[in-house]
Amino acid sequence: MVIVLIISMVIALAIKDWISGGVIGFVIFINIFVGFIQEYKAELTMGSLKSLSSPTATVLRNGDKITINAEDVVPGDVIYIAVGDTIPADLRLIDSTNLETDEALLTGESLPIVKDHLQIYYEDIPVGDRLNMAFSSSVVAKGRGTGIAVSTGLNTEIGQIADSLKNGDDKLIVKVDDKNNHLKAILKSTSNIIMNVLGTNVGTPLQRRLSWLAIILFWVAVLFAIVVMASQKMIVNKNVAIYAICVALSMIPSSLIVVLTITMAIGAQVMVTKHVIVKKLDSLEALGGINDICSDKTGTLTLGKMIVRKVWIPTTGVYVVSNSNEPFNPTVGEISFNSLSPKEVCDLDDEVDYIAHLQDPLPNLFQKWILCATLANISTVKQVPIANSDSEMEWIAHGDATEIAIHVFTSRLGFDRDELINEQGLEHISEFPFDSSIKRMSSIYKSSKTSTVYTKGAVERILEICNYWYKGDEMLPLTEQDKILIEENMTSLSSEGLRVLAFAKRDINLEKENYNNREQVESNLIFLGLVGIYDPPRPESAPSVKICHKAGINVHMLTGDHPGTAKAIAKEVGIIPSNLYHYSKEVVDVMVMTATDFDKLSDEEIDKLPVLPLVIARCAPRTKVRMIEALHRRSKFVAMTGDGVNDSPSLKKADVGIAMGLNGSDVAKDTSDILLTDDNFASIVNAIEEGRRMSSNIQKFVLQLLAENVAQAIYLMVGLVFMDNDGFSVFPLSPVEVLWIIVITSCFPAMGLGQEKASDDILDTPPNKTIFTKEVLIDMCFYGIWMAICCLCCFISLVFGMKDGNLGTGCNTSSGSNCTTVFQSRSAAFAAFTWCAIILSWECIHMKLSFFKMRPESEIIWYKQLAIDLWDNQFLFWSVIGGVLSVFPVVYIPVINKIVFLHDPITYEWGFSVAFTVAFFAGCELWKWFKRVYFRSVRANNPEYELERSDPFQKYASFSRSNTVEV
Repeated sequence: MVIVLIISMVIALAIKDWISGGVIGFVIFINIFVGFIQEYKAELTMGSLKSLSSPTATVLRNGDKITINAEDVVPGDVIYIAVGDTIPADLRLIDSTNLETDEALLTGESLPIVKDHLQIYYEDIPVGDRLNMAFSSSVVAKGRGTGIAVSTGLNTEIGQIADSLKNGDDKLIVKVDDKNNHLKAILKSTSNIIMNVLGTNVGTPLQRRLSWLAIILFWVAVLFAIVVMASQKMIVNKNVAIYAICVALSMIPSSLIVVLTITMAIGAQVMVTKHVIVKKLDSLEALGGINDICSDKTGTLTLGKMIVRKVWIPTTGVYVVSNSNEPFNPTVGEISFNSLSPKEVCDLDDEVDYIAHLQDPLPNLFQKWILCATLANISTVKQVPIANSDSEMEWIAHGDATEIAIHVFTSRLGFDRDELINEQGLEHISEFPFDSSIKRMSSIYKSSKTSTVYTKGAVERILEICNYWYKGDEMLPLTEQDKILIEENMTSLSSEGLRVLAFAKRDINLEKENYNNREQVESNLIFLGLVGIYDPPRPESAPSVKICHKAGINVHMLTGDHPGTAKAIAKEVGIIPSNLYHYSKEVVDVMVMTATDFDKLSDEEIDKLPVLPLVIARCAPRTKVRMIEALHRRSKFVAMTGDGVNDSPSLKKADVGIAMGLNGSDVAKDTSDILLTDDNFASIVNAIEEGRRMSSNIQKFVLQLLAENVAQAIYLMVGLVFMDNDGFSVFPLSPVEVLWIIVITSCFPAMGLGQEKASDDILDTPPNKTIFTKEVLIDMCFYGIWMAICCLCCFISLVFGMKDGNLGTGCNTSSGSNCTTVFQSRSAAFAAFTWCAIILSWECIHMKLSFFKMRPESEIIWYKQLAIDLWDNQFLFWSVIGGVLSVFPVVYIPVINKIVFLHDPITYEWGFSVAFTVAFFAGCELWKWFKRVYFRSVRANNPEYELERSDPFQKYASFSRSNTVEV
């Protein structure tokens, strides 16, 4: 589009039409300047990746331990790692002592991974499960180890991610393979390069379509210029050249890029108030067309903090915590009780009722468990004043997330560790910290009467050191059958996505037993019960997912967590439907998959799946990318959330990459299009709502601007029939008038349309995949043709009806003669054209509803509601008023009217301008009435439409009861 403007400017200056050339040059400068500002963004991704590299590494060279630069590590080096080290390469561990590494950058797992160099795997497994490997750029959280470097640089797991983030220009070149011979590869590569230069295969859908629009308009402008010259028998003098410029300008929506950029910039400012920072303006347009969201679980759909969910005390029952969405606040939440065990609850088909009432005093066995949970804990939870506030308080916690959750639960029941120690006169004798090799910890406390060891840890590691348990108040031996029962209850809790720990205790004789011998102390214990802890969903997650489904957006969970946990959270927030009996077995079977199972499928097999998985657990970076590719093959627009380096390839691959601003890595932030300042899934919904508002508003002003271009093109091409006394065509609009209507008069109303508020049902309708829908294209043609007809009738009525029909000589310039008829008729037509363009902006506020009743559901009388609606967008209101009034000074100011705009002052001709403007307005209202009637008939003949809206999973469902899952 800018090229056409530049050509027009060059021609205008070449024929010494300084005024037209100067105005066009100013328009070009505005477009280039705004475009430059929009495109001037720094690429920080590779710089952030470089900052991840470890500066040094301890290696074995020539039999000695030496420290070298990490970049000098080569495959085969023996590397020594210890707490705090950043691992310099991918290592196969050959020795480890209590080794744990933080691999959150790669796997998204918030907790350190316990390593075991003795593990051997005989099949390919996800990165997060490779316990005999330590990966480059991860950090040693605990212990020490030794490993052999097997991969360095771009060959490491982190390096492969860096490699995938490189500039994708190499994808333009098509390789020669079985599908492509040399000639075919050359042709495809050449085509890709040309389309890349033209911008038709890069950028957002709107950018690609605008690139195609520019190409089409360029050739249409060239064709129209040829038609203009042909109509003058190819005699190209100054008048013909100016007319060709005028026609070319009429094809270019000169203010479109400026309006688009300013509108998006305003939208980005609005986003900030909704906890969303927009890094790339064009992503706003893509947000409006999102069909699918691929979301992480931890910290996005969930709080990212642990809360006790269930406690099982054998022979007593289950205690359940609910309505607790403040992880550190023990005063928030409710505890209910049921006498059934977790296994018995799972075995029942019906829902189990829990009493929201606790016995007072608490059962003896429950008190024993609480005492153990309180004392086998080293975390702290306390209330402190909020900074810069004298009265408000907040809860803070320090320690392991699991221990904090247990501490908050016991504090909720009135058992605080410090108070308990003081009240009972307890003395802390010894402590055995958590050891990843045995997966348990113990504390020994001494009172005036006895000393007791309290232990907690993994269920299987606690059971192997327990010999007793309680049944009622009686302590009995713990048999193998009893252990199986406990493990079955553990499995039931785990199936709900809970992390399960066991608790045990025993009295210890400090005089006869060596309390410093861990093996002796942690033996012959009494089993007390189980606790189930989980990372709860955010309160806003479930409503937000429901809104997404109502808006026609599917939500997928791609997480590094285990399948059971992922499935439980997905059910809780509504990603997986609860009424699975509505769906065919083949659909239910693929709703939840592991990354290993998904990656085993070829692209063809994935495309044959009835639906794509709603949950993929143990996700690797490649899995996320393949999921996005599969959605793209199904013509979906995808938004991807992520916070780690492992998410960067998928963030780049998605149509909209959304990074976590609070806890996200620098690489993820730099690769993304959008940042969430609160890491909340609900903010994604806010962003999509704003994106849809933006897309809807872009659609409105694109319709307005392009309809004007259609009108001007038709108007000027028909104007070729108006011949002056020298046999040259007289254009009914001058070049400056064309630019005035497109750039000045229409620009501000278009920006006003870009600031329209979202309609009440913006999230109740399916997403638009494109701005240029069939409805927009039809409306553009109708409004453009009808505007051209009305303005032509105004010009013709005056020239040949009210005046003498003399078109003078050389009236395409200010130096013509006998041009009064042309100049006055041009003034009236210019006024009518300007007002029609202004009125069209109001008509575009709603595609189908009448201007007089844009809110049919309102109970306010129509003219009051109309005043409220128009005044609600004051920028648009005053733009319309200003545009209408701007015609008068342009028509009457001396010199400017005749020299610049090539028209004269008028009197009674204003009546014609007003009359044909009213005719245009009436025609627009009649067209909208016809569309409303048509769409009502379409919906009446398509009853499946309402069914699809009432059931967000209807696309997944099989309503044939003969092919559904048995409950």
